[in-house]
Amino acid sequence: MQQYEVPAIVPADPNANATDLLVERVKLAPEAALFAIPSRGGWEDVSAAEFQRQVIALAKGFVAAGIEPGEKIGFMCKTRYEWTLIDFATWFAGAVLVPIYETSAPAQVAWNMVDSGAVSIIVETPDHFARFDEVHADLPLIRNVWQVDLGDIDKLVAQGVDVTDEEIERRRNLAVGSDLATLIYTSGSTGKPKGCVLSHSNFVELCRNSAAALEEVVHPGASTLLFITTAHVFARFISVLAVHSGVKVGHQPDTKQLLPALATFKPTFLLAVPRVFEKVYNSSEQKAEAGGKGKIFRKAAQVAVDYSIAQENGTVPFGLKMQYLLYDKLVYGKLRAALGGNVKYAVSGSAPLGPRLGHFYHSLGLKILEGYGLTETTAPVTVNLADKFKIDTVGPPLPGNAVRIADDGEIEVKGVCVFDGYWNNDEETAKSFNGDWFKTGDIGRLDSDGFLKITGRKKEMLVTAGGKNVAPAALEDPIRANLIISQVIVVGDGKPFISALITLDMEMLPLWLSNNGENKDMSLAEAAANPKVLAEVQRAVDVGNSRVSRAESIRKFTILTTDLTEESGHLTPKISIKRHVIVKDFDNEIQAMYVGAPATEGIAH
Repeated sequence: MQQYEVPAIVPADPNANATDLLVERVKLAPEAALFAIPSRGGWEDVSAAEFQRQVIALAKGFVAAGIEPGEKIGFMCKTRYEWTLIDFATWFAGAVLVPIYETSAPAQVAWNMVDSGAVSIIVETPDHFARFDEVHADLPLIRNVWQVDLGDIDKLVAQGVDVTDEEIERRRNLAVGSDLATLIYTSGSTGKPKGCVLSHSNFVELCRNSAAALEEVVHPGASTLLFITTAHVFARFISVLAVHSGVKVGHQPDTKQLLPALATFKPTFLLAVPRVFEKVYNSSEQKAEAGGKGKIFRKAAQVAVDYSIAQENGTVPFGLKMQYLLYDKLVYGKLRAALGGNVKYAVSGSAPLGPRLGHFYHSLGLKILEGYGLTETTAPVTVNLADKFKIDTVGPPLPGNAVRIADDGEIEVKGVCVFDGYWNNDEETAKSFNGDWFKTGDIGRLDSDGFLKITGRKKEMLVTAGGKNVAPAALEDPIRANLIISQVIVVGDGKPFISALITLDMEMLPLWLSNNGENKDMSLAEAAANPKVLAEVQRAVDVGNSRVSRAESIRKFTILTTDLTEESGHLTPKISIKRHVIVKDFDNEIQAMYVGAPATEGIAH
């Protein structure tokens, strides 16, 4: 059994809670900018002291509205400044926040509120309110409903003017490290969402140790622009870490406005999922193609990858160095400018980035620090560090955490990040632990330096009729990197060979079609049958197949004439596929790929 442990750098404080992180930051640098909010086409800084003042004022409003210590407040809102303001105000009032994804359906809103026992809810928009209102009659515990866009935050602040500072100080000190800090519900990719019990110590100890390990990335003077949903533990943790570390945070939830926001905010590091980096690369390539410079871009990309690999191996040949300098002026500099010009690091999670893109961005001067974690681990268990970094891994354990690989390949973890269990669900909690070790459900391996590589999901392992074990992720991830492919779902459990359902990327497809001499306005059904599209998808499948044995390779694929979305029920809020739902809903398409097939053979599409 492989095992690797990194001792905590910062001694644990069992009496500390999440509010202490803000109080300590204000003591260290009260006037330093902790946030920036959009203002007249630019950004207006909010100091640490001003943020704390606003937090306390809102906490007083919660107290005046009757919120008692330990009570739970539901919160449905996109990524914006008010998210972290409300988060800390809830803690200062002694209460507990229960995030709801802003894309959740009414039934999901109801489940989170009923299961958690929430007594109040904050929504952002009229649309959010309408979804809540649809199930309001089934939520008898809800006493208060506040809507951000109606100005209810300001009304709460006004309501709380008579609450004393002493009462807020008393309330914020009630919780100790072992107490409940938040209930975050899993995204439901494998069934009904479960409430993860995250303690104050999970946030405090993980923040303090992560800040020490990542001090080159998160430090006073650093800045980041958040655009992934703060309701997810990944961005939520980074938001709290930024408060602790003195990192200035801006927000831009509309990814279509991301590049203009990056240009004005100029962050030093980013938080993103691999799909963002894939789209930046793919859109840049297609724009170059449209401008007649596609060949130059692809050559520059290959030089960037070769240069990074050579650096990793310790020697860069003179000719490669000269090529790199040439393309740095022609191509790389423009891409760096598009990201704001100051980005040196990016923290990436939720899926593998892949070595090619890792090396490409590394040559641009952007280290993508891939990490690994789950809701149950308060986000990161492992992450690549600025000075301890291996492309195509998710890094070593953060200080205070340990990772081991069980005999069946499952990743098990323990440490400061690991949750206390599932809310109101002792049975699932018991199933999820092996003694002190949390069983992640993921498959992976550790190298001799303690760097972790994820190779698949235990529950998603397929076994063909011939007895071959196949990890879908090993095929899906490299195929999905293709610019016209949106999602890939590998199937074949109990079947004679492996097949795949594939959807097309509706954002990238028109530009690709235009660049390849086709009608950019063709329908999805027409595109799915287009010979050039089929050839491009086959090329992507061939790339995936080149990484596995023939018995594991995809022999047939079907391009679906519909997209998979969160609204359709096929994706989670973090854009992970709900495999069991997809396999059920597209069973006819799957069975059609095996009609008339020999028992253990398949035919390439």
